[in-house]
Amino acid sequence: MTTLVPRAAGRPGHRGPGLLWHQIRYEQLTFWRNPQSAFFTFVFPVVIIAIFGGLFGGMDENEFYYGNSALQYYVSTIAALSVLGSCYSQLAIVLASRRQTGILKRVRATPLPASVYFVGLLAHCLVVSFVDVLLITIVGRLYGVSLPALSQLPVLTVTLVLGAAAFCALGVAVASLIRNAEAAPSVVQFVLFPLVFVSGTYMPIHSGLLNGIAAALPVQPFNDALLGAFTTEHAGLPWQDLAVLFLWGAAGAVVAVRRFRWDPRPE
Repeated sequence: MTTLVPRAAGRPGHRGPGLLWHQIRYEQLTFWRNPQSAFFTFVFPVVIIAIFGGLFGGMDENEFYYGNSALQYYVSTIAALSVLGSCYSQLAIVLASRRQTGILKRVRATPLPASVYFVGLLAHCLVVSFVDVLLITIVGRLYGVSLPALSQLPVLTVTLVLGAAAFCALGVAVASLIRNAEAAPSVVQFVLFPLVFVSGTYMPIHSGLLNGIAAALPVQPFNDALLGAFTTEHAGLPWQDLAVLFLWGAAGAVVAVRRFRWDPRPE
C-alpha cells in the first residue's frame, strides 16, 4: 500500500496560503481514504445523542441542570466530546503512528515548514469538529432541542476554534510523550477517560471539591462555554472559561515544541 506524504514545497503556487491549502487537502484526503475511521468519527457522537434522546426526551426542562433539560445539557457536552475525539485523541494516535512508520521523518526531510504541517493538522481537525458539532446539533433538534440563537453564533465559533486549538496542542504534547504506536490508545485514554467523567461530560457533578478541581482543567470550562452558547440567547464571551482553555493550549504548545520528535523513538 502506498502511503500519502506531502510533496515538496518548492513548486510555484505552493508558497504561503497555497502551501497551507495544499497541506489541508492532504490531511483531508488521508482522512477520507480511510472511510471506516471517517464513518465512525461522525457516527459515534450521533449515536450517543440518539441514545440520550431516547433516555431523557421526556424530562421536564428544570429537572436536570440549572434550568436546562437533559438533552440541552448533553448536546453541548457530547459536542465538546466530539471535539476532544478529533483534536486530542485521534491526533495523538495518528501522530504516534506516523512517527513510528517513518512518515513524520520523511515529512521533516521535505521543504515543508513544520508550522505549515501543524497548522494544516489544526485546520483539518477544525473541519472534522465543525461537521461533528453540526450533526449533533441536527440530531438534538430532532428531539426538540432548540438551535443556538443567531446572536450566539460568534460565541459558539470562538469557543469551538479556541477549544479545538487547545486540544490539538494537548494532543501533540501527549503524542510527544508516547513511545510507540501500540501504546498510544492506552496513554490517550488514560488521560481522557477520568477527565471527561470528573468534568461532567456524562452526568452533572454536584461535588464542590470535584467541580473546583475540574474548573481548573480544560474539559469542564469547554463544556460550560458550549452549554452557554447553545442555551443562552444574549450571553457574551465566557472569558474565564476561554482563559482556562487558552492557558492549557499554551502549556500544551510549550511541551509540544520542546519534546516533539519527528523520528521514531529507540526501544
